[in-house]
Amino acid sequence: MPTLTFIDPNGSKKQIDAPGDITVMEIAQSNGIDIEGACEGGMACSTCHVIVDPDWFDRLNPASEEEEDMLDLAFGLARTSRLGCQITMTDELDGLIVSLPNETNNLIG
Repeated sequence: MPTLTFIDPNGSKKQIDAPGDITVMEIAQSNGIDIEGACEGGMACSTCHVIVDPDWFDRLNPASEEEEDMLDLAFGLARTSRLGCQITMTDELDGLIVSLPNETNNLIG
């Protein structure tokens, strides 16, 4: 089973078994990682914003224009920022590393 490592804003790392065909956001939420996902993956917010390790960023499918628009609303935006709801785990992403931003911007409610 692929693994996924989350790095929290304090630098603590948590490696998790990450079944394929579910998103980084869903994996985080089911493992007690502090990702809100206010729109439940509907790409209507930026509360599942993650910063992908630069070594992994180019291995992901490119962000859609809609995702880039939502990322424009995220706090702590970085060159390798993505929405966790838009990254689906696969065997090819075994070892993926993402960092959580210091804060999020919830425009939903």
